[in-house]
Parts: sequence; structure tokens; C-alpha cells
Amino acid sequence: MYPESDYLMLSGIQHFIFCRRQWALIHIEQQWSENWRTVAGELMHKKAHTPMTPEKRKGVIITRDMAIHSRELGISGQCDIVELIRDEDGIPLPRHRGKFRVFPVEYKRGKPKEDHSDILQLTAQAMCLEEMLCCEIAEGALFYGETRHRQTIPITPALKDEVKTAFEEMHQLYERQYTPRVKRKKACNACSLKEECLPRLEKTIPASQYIKSHLEED
Repeated sequence: MYPESDYLMLSGIQHFIFCRRQWALIHIEQQWSENWRTVAGELMHKKAHTPMTPEKRKGVIITRDMAIHSRELGISGQCDIVELIRDEDGIPLPRHRGKFRVFPVEYKRGKPKEDHSDILQLTAQAMCLEEMLCCEIAEGALFYGETRHRQTIPITPALKDEVKTAFEEMHQLYERQYTPRVKRKKACNACSLKEECLPRLEKTIPASQYIKSHLEED
């Protein structure tokens, strides 16, 4: 169990799976840059997170922007949408009759990725909800803005093991304050941090130290 002071951002797992260095630049060195992809993604999440009271639609309660956490994983974050679907095999909810099945939905700007970072982020959300609500979640969904399609994802033990392993490594790197060295790949061209990352392509010093040294020279 991790103390709350050591919690990492749940959403960081998508950065970590895409590139460990990108994750470290953002979450350890506090580097960040916007590009059209990040801006579009933020706009989609703002829409999903529009504050409102839970909606009710034919046996389904829709909750937006739900704060979640896991002491076991040492993470906290938010769910874009959690659908509580009436199901006699589900769990009871305060102030509601009957039982409900918990179904998290994560919104993404583009289309399904070649890696499975989105799937692991959704799995981490499900694991948080399972811990908080004392339930089991069999599946969730990813909704992609480019395809306008909802993809149902089974929450399997194998995916949960991947999530646990990823966050264990993230906690280790964060505790050491270590930024992994760059590994060039095709996806670097689309990275919003490619300019911040470039100073370390052939160097071993942290990007923050490189930038600081050049500011001092100026």
C-alpha cells in the first residue's frame, strides 16, 4: 500500500507505455509542450468532464469526471465517464434501489493506437474502481473521437498484471528521479516533447540541466 503523498497520476501510464522517457520528462522533470494533438485531446476531455449531476437513462446512471484512486497501485486520477448499469449481479449503491454493474468509459481524441497504452489506462481505472467499490469489473470501453466508435475492452488478469508491473517501474523511476535515455523511433516525430527531448539525444545530462546551463550562458 502506498501513502497518498506517493501517488502518481493514473493518466501517466499512457505516456509511460508510449515512451518511458516522455513520461519522465513530464512527471519527473515537469517538462510539457502543446501540439495540435494534445490540444484536441484536452478539448474532448473537457467535454466529457462537463460538470453536471449524474444522468439517468433507462436503468443506467452516467457519472462524469469521477475522482478515483488506488492505494495498492499508488495512483489517483479521474474517469471520463462511469456508467452504472442496473444488474442483479452487481453491487448496491447508496440512495438507489437495486444493484448495478460498473462500466468505465475513457474518451480519446484520435483512433485506436498501435500500442495498448489506452487499454492499460482503462484497465488501471477499472482496478481503482474495483478497489474503491469492492466489486469486479469485467469490461470497459474506449471511445475514439476520430472514428466515433466505442470499443469494448475485456478487463483481463493479464492486463491487470501489466498495469501493476508498469506502475511499479514508474514508482521506482520517480523515487530515483531518473529520466531514461532516449530511444529513437518513428513515433518521436509526433511527440509533443520532441523539442524538449532533443537536447539529450546524444547526451547523458538531464534535459532540465541542459536548458538551465544554456540559460545561464545567455
